[in-house]
Amino acid sequence: MSQTPASTTRRPNPIRYVAMAIVAAAIAVAGYFAFGSQQKVPDATFTLLSGQKISTADLKGKVYLVNFWATNCETCMKEMPQMIDTYNRYKGQGLEFVAVAMNYDAPMYVVNYAQTRQLPFKVAMDDGSAAKQFGNVQLTPTTFLVDKDGKILKRYVGEPEFAELDQLLSKALSTT
Repeated sequence: MSQTPASTTRRPNPIRYVAMAIVAAAIAVAGYFAFGSQQKVPDATFTLLSGQKISTADLKGKVYLVNFWATNCETCMKEMPQMIDTYNRYKGQGLEFVAVAMNYDAPMYVVNYAQTRQLPFKVAMDDGSAAKQFGNVQLTPTTFLVDKDGKILKRYVGEPEFAELDQLLSKALSTT
């Protein structure tokens, strides 16, 4: 006579569902505060390679891109020619652009890259504070599109979808 183990049926534990719901709600609230409420551009100051400082307050009233990048970032290097092209196509309509090199990037590499590629826009070195103020940016490239009122219209982590970026830029630059 063979014995079969008694089949045990497990009843759903309501506490488990409540705990999962609480965790999901906490994640949703954290996501809202991290991304949803981050619609206004933070107060940040960038130190350009020239030593000049420019702040997000200085850029108020303009449409601009803030691009966090690094010279050792393959995707950054891949997107940079398109970023240059985008800037050159829209600068006549008032687009500003600040390429912010991450604090771990060697300044001599950033200067060399900016000079040899003849970057046509503002290039800044971050001491870590700008990346922190923009939501603790750690992944490069990360690009923010900001409208004339200082509202972040779009945040791209990784290479932007350039067709979408063009549409957003055209719309933002055409508003008065």
